[in-house]
Amino acid sequence: MTTLANLTDHYTPEARAQAETELFGLLRIPSVSADPAHAGDMAHAAEFLRAKLAALGFSARTDETAGHPVVYAEHLKAPGAPTVLIYGHYDVQPEAPLDKWETPPFEPTVRGGRVYARGATDDKGQAYAHIRGVELLLSQGADSSKTLPLNVKFLLEGEEEVGSANLEPYIRQHQEMLKADAIIISDGSRFAPDVPTVTYGLRGLSYVEVHVTGANRDLHSGSYGGAAPNAINMLANIISRLKDDQGRVTIPGFYDGVEDLTETERGMWAGLPHDDAAFAASIGATALPGEAGYSTLERLWARPTLDVNGIWGGYQGEGSKTVIAGTAGAKISMRLVPGQDPERITRLIQAYVPTIAPEGAQVEVKALHGGQPVLIDLENPYVQAAGRALEHVHGKPPKFTRGGGSIPIVSAFRELLHAPVVLLDFGLNEDAPHSPNESFALSDYHNGVLTSARMLQEIAAGREA
Repeated sequence: MTTLANLTDHYTPEARAQAETELFGLLRIPSVSADPAHAGDMAHAAEFLRAKLAALGFSARTDETAGHPVVYAEHLKAPGAPTVLIYGHYDVQPEAPLDKWETPPFEPTVRGGRVYARGATDDKGQAYAHIRGVELLLSQGADSSKTLPLNVKFLLEGEEEVGSANLEPYIRQHQEMLKADAIIISDGSRFAPDVPTVTYGLRGLSYVEVHVTGANRDLHSGSYGGAAPNAINMLANIISRLKDDQGRVTIPGFYDGVEDLTETERGMWAGLPHDDAAFAASIGATALPGEAGYSTLERLWARPTLDVNGIWGGYQGEGSKTVIAGTAGAKISMRLVPGQDPERITRLIQAYVPTIAPEGAQVEVKALHGGQPVLIDLENPYVQAAGRALEHVHGKPPKFTRGGGSIPIVSAFRELLHAPVVLLDFGLNEDAPHSPNESFALSDYHNGVLTSARMLQEIAAGREA
């Protein structure tokens, strides 16, 4: 097996510069899946990736779906060796609010060792690190032949940022083609800049809208105030009763089946370099409210939550307009942990909200979407291979953490392809995914290239930890 020293030496300044140039080219494509006006850009981004993988000797294609294309590529020239499937997405969040960007969101700009652009970390930069990692391995084949020590497949979708509605049907239709011994995903944030991290758990999601109607129209607050039902007031009353003063969700049955953390996990997390005051300062907060009896990291990664994500009703414009809102609404997300099923939790909140609605409130709770929580076995050999790769690149053992967010397609991969998933994140929360001035440290990008290449070597070698 090629040593890491060889990989590092071969990843020359020229190779690094070329890796940046290619990534910047991909970042210039405004592949915003939520906006139909960008359909052409979505096709352009898919073709960019297909052409790159084809140039590396992959059998590569773009497959149409009911939405945006899927890019599939395979390099199956290592009979008897393991097969890995690398997943990523080429679509990005909308750039709004545009006035908050310091530089144009689709013109990659390097400042302070970071490239600023929409999609830099989520997920173009992280996904492309795997493509360049494969290229690094291919460049070291015997006699410059384009060989890999294992079989590699890529599945790159264009609808992750809008819920991946067409990916699960695609997987169902192509289960045999997509079969693999392990699935690698890099689409999140590691714990801290100097902490190499393997993520072994994700929270699930139940996302609903609550609609409240009090009257058949907005009413003059002078003529009707004191007698007419106010939809905003009633909605606020409902929201206030969804959690108690200890930060616990009040929905009956919400915590049924929730799996407790093990003492081993608590010990691992307690040893992480986390400081509540620094964490609060990093988001400009003066307090860190949450469920009583749990540390901040435990609340972020291993406890279920309920949060209002948006609220509307009444007059929202400039100046004053004295009305009593006839209707009001809120978007509510519940992050779920192992032991909770999103469909069940959605049914529970749909049943509960009408029971706490004030007199006169007409209430509807609409289900939007959800995803299953995920917990990965730390002893899995592919997880261990990722850990060894990180240790070689960073010179220190990795930490094993859970993530607070959700990647709904992970559970579909496990259910349909019956393969273990490895969550190997190269990004950071400070990269500001989904926010203005999204960025990706170029050092993280290049370390991602090296880590990907080394991990594939480790898997091919089949060594145990």
